[in-house]
Amino acid sequence: MAKKILIVEDEAELVELMKIRLAASGYEVSSANDGEDGLKKIYEEKPDLVLLDILMPKMNGLELCLKIKADPKTKNIPVVIVSASGGSDLRGRSQMSGANDCIYKPFESSELLEKIRKWTS
Repeated sequence: MAKKILIVEDEAELVELMKIRLAASGYEVSSANDGEDGLKKIYEEKPDLVLLDILMPKMNGLELCLKIKADPKTKNIPVVIVSASGGSDLRGRSQMSGANDCIYKPFESSELLEKIRKWTS
């Protein structure tokens, strides 16, 4: 059974590239382009992992991560923050929001796949 990955990211080109790469690696992939839609899809789809950008419309990624981790129904879903913003404190801010890991843009697809495997196996 393929693991389900939800990408919550407002950069359409990056979403498409990630979808293609993850699907080719055997994952079932869906996406949301803002935090509110992302939260809705988490409850509907119950993904095995969420890839989450920080800077998004309606609700930023750190707020969304706090909501995911505060709810007993979703708190065990691994969250990997994927962001170009945040500078040197990205890892600390990600951990404070409850994220399991973070990855800096731009990234190699092999690095992304390694983090996904780590949190879904």
